[in-house]
Amino acid sequence: MRLALLALFSLGAVTAADEGWITMFDGKTLTGWKADQNADAWTVKDGSIVGDGEKGNLFWTVRELLNFDWKAEVKINDGGNSGMFFRKGFGPGGAKGYEAQINSTHRDPKKTGGLYNFKDIYEQLVPPDTWFTQEVIVDGNHVIIKVNGKVTVDYVEDTNRFSKSGYLALQQHNKGSVVSFRNMMLRPIPSDH
Repeated sequence: MRLALLALFSLGAVTAADEGWITMFDGKTLTGWKADQNADAWTVKDGSIVGDGEKGNLFWTVRELLNFDWKAEVKINDGGNSGMFFRKGFGPGGAKGYEAQINSTHRDPKKTGGLYNFKDIYEQLVPPDTWFTQEVIVDGNHVIIKVNGKVTVDYVEDTNRFSKSGYLALQQHNKGSVVSFRNMMLRPIPSDH
Protein backbone atom coordinates (compact mmCIF):
# COMPACT_ATOMS: atom_id res chain seq x y z
CA MET A 1 0.00 0.00 0.00
CA ARG A 2 2.77 2.40 0.92
CA LEU A 3 4.57 1.74 -2.39
CA ALA A 4 1.33 2.31 -4.30
CA LEU A 5 0.86 5.68 -2.60
CA LEU A 6 4.45 6.66 -3.36
CA ALA A 7 3.93 5.68 -7.00
CA LEU A 8 0.82 7.83 -7.20
CA PHE A 9 2.64 10.83 -5.78
CA SER A 10 5.51 10.34 -8.20
CA LEU A 11 2.98 10.43 -11.06
CA GLY A 12 1.58 13.77 -9.96
CA ALA A 13 -0.91 12.95 -7.22
CA VAL A 14 -2.34 15.99 -5.54
CA THR A 15 -2.48 16.57 -1.81
CA ALA A 16 -5.21 15.41 0.54
CA ALA A 17 -6.34 19.04 0.74
CA ASP A 18 -7.48 18.60 -2.86
CA GLU A 19 -10.01 15.97 -1.74
CA GLY A 20 -8.16 12.94 -3.08
CA TRP A 21 -7.89 14.03 -6.72
CA ILE A 22 -4.98 12.51 -8.67
CA THR A 23 -3.46 14.28 -11.66
CA MET A 24 -3.36 11.71 -14.47
CA PHE A 25 -1.30 13.69 -16.99
CA ASP A 26 1.69 15.96 -16.33
CA GLY A 27 1.12 18.09 -19.44
CA LYS A 28 4.50 17.12 -20.90
CA THR A 29 4.87 13.36 -21.29
CA LEU A 30 2.83 10.19 -21.69
CA THR A 31 4.21 8.76 -18.44
CA GLY A 32 1.64 6.32 -17.08
CA TRP A 33 -0.07 5.96 -20.47
CA LYS A 34 0.30 3.15 -23.04
CA ALA A 35 -1.26 2.66 -26.49
CA ASP A 36 -2.75 -0.71 -27.39
CA GLN A 37 -1.96 -0.14 -31.10
CA ASN A 38 -0.82 2.66 -33.41
CA ALA A 39 1.16 4.39 -30.66
CA ASP A 40 2.28 7.09 -33.09
CA ALA A 41 -1.33 8.37 -33.14
CA TRP A 42 -0.81 9.74 -29.60
CA THR A 43 1.38 12.76 -28.84
CA VAL A 44 1.67 15.58 -26.35
CA LYS A 45 1.16 19.06 -27.82
CA ASP A 46 0.64 22.36 -26.01
CA GLY A 47 -0.04 20.67 -22.66
CA SER A 48 -2.59 18.20 -24.08
CA ILE A 49 -2.68 14.53 -25.04
CA VAL A 50 -3.64 14.53 -28.72
CA GLY A 51 -5.06 11.59 -30.66
CA ASP A 52 -4.55 12.09 -34.39
CA GLY A 53 -4.03 9.11 -36.68
CA GLU A 54 -5.05 5.50 -37.03
CA LYS A 55 -7.50 3.77 -34.68
CA GLY A 56 -6.35 2.85 -31.19
CA ASN A 57 -6.73 3.48 -27.49
CA LEU A 58 -4.42 5.10 -24.97
CA PHE A 59 -4.65 3.42 -21.57
CA TRP A 60 -3.87 4.94 -18.18
CA THR A 61 -1.90 1.94 -16.91
CA VAL A 62 -1.16 3.13 -13.38
CA ARG A 63 -3.98 0.99 -11.98
CA GLU A 64 -7.27 -0.70 -12.76
CA LEU A 65 -10.37 0.84 -11.24
CA LEU A 66 -13.89 -0.20 -10.30
CA ASN A 67 -15.40 2.99 -8.83
CA PHE A 68 -14.17 6.52 -9.48
CA ASP A 69 -14.79 10.12 -10.49
CA TRP A 70 -12.86 10.98 -13.68
CA LYS A 71 -12.87 14.34 -15.39
CA ALA A 72 -11.05 15.90 -18.31
CA GLU A 73 -11.11 18.94 -20.51
CA VAL A 74 -11.70 17.73 -24.06
CA LYS A 75 -11.73 19.15 -27.59
CA ILE A 76 -12.84 17.22 -30.69
CA ASN A 77 -12.49 18.39 -34.29
CA ASP A 78 -15.34 18.80 -36.78
CA GLY A 79 -16.26 15.29 -37.92
CA GLY A 80 -14.18 13.68 -35.16
CA ASN A 81 -15.20 10.83 -32.87
CA SER A 82 -13.67 9.69 -29.59
CA GLY A 83 -14.55 8.47 -26.13
CA MET A 84 -13.47 8.01 -22.55
CA PHE A 85 -13.49 4.25 -21.83
CA PHE A 86 -13.69 2.75 -18.35
CA ARG A 87 -13.52 -0.78 -16.93
CA LYS A 88 -11.79 -1.69 -20.19
CA GLY A 89 -9.39 -4.59 -20.74
CA PHE A 90 -5.98 -3.68 -22.14
CA GLY A 91 -5.24 -4.30 -25.78
CA PRO A 92 -7.15 -4.31 -29.07
CA GLY A 93 -8.70 -7.66 -28.13
CA GLY A 94 -9.37 -6.72 -24.51
CA ALA A 95 -12.82 -6.40 -23.00
CA LYS A 96 -14.58 -3.40 -24.50
CA GLY A 97 -15.70 -1.69 -21.29
CA TYR A 98 -18.07 1.26 -21.07
CA GLU A 99 -17.65 4.43 -23.13
CA ALA A 100 -18.55 8.03 -22.37
CA GLN A 101 -18.99 9.29 -25.93
CA ILE A 102 -17.18 12.30 -27.42
CA ASN A 103 -18.67 13.42 -30.74
CA SER A 104 -19.97 16.79 -31.89
CA THR A 105 -20.49 16.31 -35.64
CA HIS A 106 -19.31 12.81 -36.65
CA ARG A 107 -21.81 10.80 -38.74
CA ASP A 108 -22.44 8.50 -35.75
CA PRO A 109 -25.67 9.96 -34.31
CA LYS A 110 -24.57 9.24 -30.71
CA LYS A 111 -23.12 12.48 -29.36
CA THR A 112 -20.97 13.78 -26.51
CA GLY A 113 -22.29 13.12 -23.02
CA GLY A 114 -23.85 9.72 -23.65
CA LEU A 115 -23.07 6.30 -22.22
CA TYR A 116 -22.52 4.53 -25.54
CA ASN A 117 -25.19 1.91 -26.36
CA PHE A 118 -26.72 2.18 -22.89
CA LYS A 119 -27.97 5.77 -22.54
CA ASP A 120 -27.21 7.69 -25.71
CA ILE A 121 -27.43 11.43 -26.36
CA TYR A 122 -28.51 12.52 -29.84
CA GLU A 123 -28.28 16.31 -29.57
CA GLN A 124 -25.10 18.30 -30.02
CA LEU A 125 -24.15 19.67 -26.59
CA VAL A 126 -20.87 21.32 -27.58
CA PRO A 127 -19.64 22.61 -30.93
CA PRO A 128 -16.53 21.09 -32.52
CA ASP A 129 -13.10 22.61 -31.84
CA THR A 130 -14.29 23.92 -28.46
CA TRP A 131 -12.88 22.92 -25.07
CA PHE A 132 -15.44 21.41 -22.69
CA THR A 133 -15.33 19.36 -19.49
CA GLN A 134 -16.61 15.78 -19.39
CA GLU A 135 -16.89 14.02 -16.05
CA VAL A 136 -17.64 10.33 -15.49
CA ILE A 137 -18.68 9.14 -12.03
CA VAL A 138 -19.01 5.38 -11.54
CA ASP A 139 -20.15 3.69 -8.33
CA GLY A 140 -21.03 0.03 -8.76
CA ASN A 141 -23.50 -0.13 -11.64
CA HIS A 142 -24.52 3.54 -11.30
CA VAL A 143 -23.01 5.80 -13.97
CA ILE A 144 -23.27 9.59 -14.07
CA ILE A 145 -21.86 11.64 -16.93
CA LYS A 146 -21.64 15.42 -16.85
CA VAL A 147 -20.79 17.84 -19.64
CA ASN A 148 -19.71 21.29 -18.46
CA GLY A 149 -21.19 20.48 -15.05
CA LYS A 150 -24.64 19.49 -16.39
CA VAL A 151 -25.78 15.89 -15.84
CA THR A 152 -26.39 14.23 -19.21
CA VAL A 153 -26.59 10.62 -17.97
CA ASP A 154 -27.75 9.28 -14.61
CA TYR A 155 -28.12 5.58 -15.30
CA VAL A 156 -28.17 2.29 -13.42
CA GLU A 157 -26.75 -0.41 -15.70
CA ASP A 158 -28.71 -3.47 -14.55
CA THR A 159 -26.94 -5.99 -16.79
CA ASN A 160 -23.60 -5.33 -15.04
CA ARG A 161 -21.95 -6.17 -18.36
CA PHE A 162 -18.59 -4.78 -17.24
CA SER A 163 -18.77 -5.31 -13.49
CA LYS A 164 -15.07 -5.90 -12.81
CA SER A 165 -12.24 -3.45 -12.42
CA GLY A 166 -10.58 -2.32 -15.62
CA TYR A 167 -8.51 0.46 -17.12
CA LEU A 168 -9.40 3.98 -18.12
CA ALA A 169 -8.61 4.68 -21.78
CA LEU A 170 -8.87 7.42 -24.37
CA GLN A 171 -10.13 6.52 -27.84
CA GLN A 172 -8.72 7.48 -31.23
CA HIS A 173 -11.70 6.36 -33.33
CA ASN A 174 -10.41 6.77 -36.88
CA LYS A 175 -7.95 8.61 -39.09
CA GLY A 176 -9.29 12.13 -39.54
CA SER A 177 -10.51 12.39 -35.95
CA VAL A 178 -8.41 14.75 -33.84
CA VAL A 179 -9.12 14.77 -30.12
CA SER A 180 -7.29 16.59 -27.31
CA PHE A 181 -7.39 15.94 -23.55
CA ARG A 182 -5.96 18.12 -20.79
CA ASN A 183 -6.37 18.66 -17.04
CA MET A 184 -7.33 15.02 -16.46
CA MET A 185 -8.10 14.22 -12.86
CA LEU A 186 -9.18 11.07 -11.06
CA ARG A 187 -10.64 10.47 -7.63
CA PRO A 188 -11.02 6.77 -6.72
CA ILE A 189 -14.21 5.89 -4.85
CA PRO A 190 -13.74 3.15 -2.21
CA SER A 191 -15.73 -0.02 -2.95
CA ASP A 192 -16.71 -0.44 0.69
CA HIS A 193 -18.28 2.96 1.35
